[in-house]
Amino acid sequence: MATFTKTAKTLDEQIALLQERGLTIRDPERAKRYLEVISFFRLSSYMRPFQVPNDQTHPFKADAEFKSVVELYAFDRELRLLIMDAIERVEVAVRATLNNHMGTKYQTEEPHSGSHWYLNESLFKRDYNHKRMLSEVERCQSRDTIDLQKDINKINRSRQSEEEKANRIEKRVRERYPRFYQHNYQHPRLMPSWAMVEELTFGTISHLYKGLAKDADRKGIAKRFAVPQEVFESWLHTLNFVRNCCAHHSRLWNRELSIPPKVPHGEHWHLPERLAPIMVQPNRRIYVVLLMLAHLMRQISPDSQWHNKVKALVTVMYPSVPLAPMGFPDNWRSHIFWGGEDE
Repeated sequence: MATFTKTAKTLDEQIALLQERGLTIRDPERAKRYLEVISFFRLSSYMRPFQVPNDQTHPFKADAEFKSVVELYAFDRELRLLIMDAIERVEVAVRATLNNHMGTKYQTEEPHSGSHWYLNESLFKRDYNHKRMLSEVERCQSRDTIDLQKDINKINRSRQSEEEKANRIEKRVRERYPRFYQHNYQHPRLMPSWAMVEELTFGTISHLYKGLAKDADRKGIAKRFAVPQEVFESWLHTLNFVRNCCAHHSRLWNRELSIPPKVPHGEHWHLPERLAPIMVQPNRRIYVVLLMLAHLMRQISPDSQWHNKVKALVTVMYPSVPLAPMGFPDNWRSHIFWGGEDE
């Protein structure tokens, strides 16, 4: 195993290195300001499309410019924000639909009512880690309770009147539901399901949906989003991965999905197997995620203009960004999800 020998470089040295590799930098001082706030390391993944492939010295192609690298970075940032906006709405809808379906269906189920349906282990598959999910809920409540107690201790040490202290403590108690529940109720030990679905991570919600024992429940929830349950399960997995990429500001525009999401049958979901000449597989690139989100936005917010924002991003705001690495087929504008040619 080799020893790492690279050294940290000053901004001037970073600029010089890029120029040595053949990158045109018309305004070095402005480029330095970019590198001050966007690290060389972060920008390096956006440099690759402009570099000679399979060359360990990382030379740039002829006519490659620093401004093109920054433009690609800016496009990716706008793309993440747009995708995150849609995923947030989808995530909120999934949480609500999951609990609305399960809570009302199992309202009279013993030994737990609909308000605590998730405590009923029999509603989950045998291989689902039910105890782990309950532990996550309990950790959430305990963490909030510890924070609340710290606030209460701090308030009690203040010189305010007892009435003012009581008012401040009451406000702290009501700031978050997990602490409110544990502060006011002893049984059941854990919070009701409508609070639970809001507190668990989206990844845990995805696993919870997959872990539901009854096919009818998974189908009933997926029906709200107009997709088969096996497709919906796959989409939740993919959207959680993409959500995490967005949350960590990771490169998204030409990222390859390690596991392609399943798609419904029908002409709207027919994609070319590969795009010539670079042989990109559209079902493994961000284009298929955009199709998924366009469909889901139609189901949860029919009047949304999200699809038009996607079109504007790639055709008006950043027309020079290549679409093929994202999996966009040549005829993408005619797809019904983007409004067709004439919209």
